[in-house]
Amino acid sequence: MLLLSCPSTRQVERFLAHARESNHTYTEVGATAGLLPPLFTVDHNRILLGHGTSVWNKARDAVRRWEMFNLDWITLYWPSTPIRAGENVAVLARCLNCYWLNGCRIVYVVENSGRMHRFGFAYGTLEDHAESGEERFTVEWNRETDEVWYDILAFSRPHQFVVRIGYPFARRLQKRFAYDSKMAMVKAVDNG
Repeated sequence: MLLLSCPSTRQVERFLAHARESNHTYTEVGATAGLLPPLFTVDHNRILLGHGTSVWNKARDAVRRWEMFNLDWITLYWPSTPIRAGENVAVLARCLNCYWLNGCRIVYVVENSGRMHRFGFAYGTLEDHAESGEERFTVEWNRETDEVWYDILAFSRPHQFVVRIGYPFARRLQKRFAYDSKMAMVKAVDNG
């Protein structure tokens, strides 16, 4: 949803209430857990956060607090949303004196232990989102190398007409989000 001013809390609450009745904008729900679908642009970004148990615990807690959205041009409604399948969030992006309010629903949660510990989730776009697709946010602790990584995997394509005609600009914003999100996780782990 394109807005010319920052939405009020009440507007966001109405938006999220409407999102409960909204459907995903793509049929490949959950595909970031396996085979990625054709006809979408795929982005995969990773960054090493550090090593060891302490870094793992900080990284996992940062994902639970949605720290990867702690950016100066992005607002998440609401960072208190539990990481649980079926939960909806609204992501507000501010760019060029406009605001884009986008609805997403968590489609699955990742919580694995063993040689490779993983924690995170994937969310998918809802009908009022500018894009169509899915994005997975995970932290991984390789117990053999002791490395802790933050990993973002996404597939997307334009959903709204304005994004189709401005696709090169939309791609720059996606790349900016991936970079800024990685830096936000580095900061969260360093300060945690």
